[in-house]
Amino acid sequence: MITKRGLLRSAALAAITVTAAKAVPANAQAKAGWPDIREAKAIAEEGFIYGLPIVMNYAVMYEFAVDAKGSQFKAPFNQIKNLTHVATYKDTAVVTPNSDTPYSILWFDLRAEPIVVSVPAVEKSRYYTVQLIDGNTFNYGYIGSRATGSGAGDYMVVGPGWQGTSPPGIKKVFQSSTQFSFAAIRTQLFNPADMPNVEKVQGGYKAQSLSAYLKQPAPPAAPVIDFPKADAELVKKNFFEYLDFALQFAPAGPEERDIREKLTRIGVGAGKTFEFRDLPLTHKLEVGLGMKDGEEKVEKYLASGSKNINGWKVGSLFGDRLFYSGDWLKRAAAAKGGIYGNDAVEAVYPMTKTLANGEVLDASKHNYAVTFPEGQYPPVEAFWSVTMYDGKSQLLIENPINRYLINSPMLSGLKKNPDGSLTLHIQKDSPGADKESNWLPAPNGEMYLVMRLYWPKTSAPSVLPAGEGSWQPPAIVRTAI
Repeated sequence: MITKRGLLRSAALAAITVTAAKAVPANAQAKAGWPDIREAKAIAEEGFIYGLPIVMNYAVMYEFAVDAKGSQFKAPFNQIKNLTHVATYKDTAVVTPNSDTPYSILWFDLRAEPIVVSVPAVEKSRYYTVQLIDGNTFNYGYIGSRATGSGAGDYMVVGPGWQGTSPPGIKKVFQSSTQFSFAAIRTQLFNPADMPNVEKVQGGYKAQSLSAYLKQPAPPAAPVIDFPKADAELVKKNFFEYLDFALQFAPAGPEERDIREKLTRIGVGAGKTFEFRDLPLTHKLEVGLGMKDGEEKVEKYLASGSKNINGWKVGSLFGDRLFYSGDWLKRAAAAKGGIYGNDAVEAVYPMTKTLANGEVLDASKHNYAVTFPEGQYPPVEAFWSVTMYDGKSQLLIENPINRYLINSPMLSGLKKNPDGSLTLHIQKDSPGADKESNWLPAPNGEMYLVMRLYWPKTSAPSVLPAGEGSWQPPAIVRTAI
């Protein structure tokens, strides 16, 4: 469920300070039509909120599919990379990574022609899902256990301008709103010894061009692109340059036209070349302060935009274009909380950094526990988990037993209380040999806990509608240190 912490934090502050000390070029004058101070600041604020998920997605795409020499590179466009391990503390490209299911990574370049994704038959007991996410971070479709069943099938993914017909053999067509797109493929792992079985399923995933699928000559290749390098420092220095670049591959939807038009007034838009460093100092301050205010709004929404249930934030922040309907603040908060999250019907993510009373969870000061009463585990058709992250970086943490989560497939190896309930011990040090089976190691400091409820049940008790369902996550409590 983005990019490195530096892309998420301080971008706005850096925009204010990075070039303020430099001399303003003599030819850098306010352009005709530049809005007044208040309007420019307001546009920058709204533009930052609108553009944050788009820029974050670009940064991940660059690391995963473009920068072949980078440590996080997975595979070129239109090629699947099967990861034969679950995420660990060494995986840093995406925050709040899922460590339940080995991933298969597929980035699409849909400019020249559609791509056909084929999936094998998967046993019904093993959950899998192909989540389709475009450059706007809209979830525009699903293949998998819940959405299409466990049978084999061929599915076609097309770009925003495609208007062809579906050839025989294609079960469904999915249309991305952007020319570059992402498929996050998750395959359930029952236990470490199960990995060869997961690899067998992964071996059945296939991506090929439509022309190859039809055994026809390929159309002309799309033009080669000089992708701008993306790293934390570069993005902090010029956020809107990256937004400029990404927007050229994302035709505006009806609900985007207003914000796109506003952004052109400060020189931002598809085909433009926004140069923050060349702006007069007053304009830099307007833009930087607007971005800072936008970032604060995103943080505030993330803290309050979901329902607080026993200290857990429970809501639904992820969906398709219709789900957001121009609510850019909700979309930005979703990306900030954990980009590439699923629609609620596919997964719900209760998350917390605090006790029910609002006290910050800090394992350097306290030990904690959470207890599921007998028969009151998270109600799911697939499986559930509780994952530990560092409270500041939102990354997995190195720990002595290499355990990053506790999930329902582990239940047979966990110890239950005399009354049948299950207590998870959440602390930085081992709770002792007799309790270590139920130990979820915590960082030596603030922590962030995320539940994942895959394919939540729709009949009561249910977590759905997210934040309003009859099932509620139990409170985390302090225990003796």
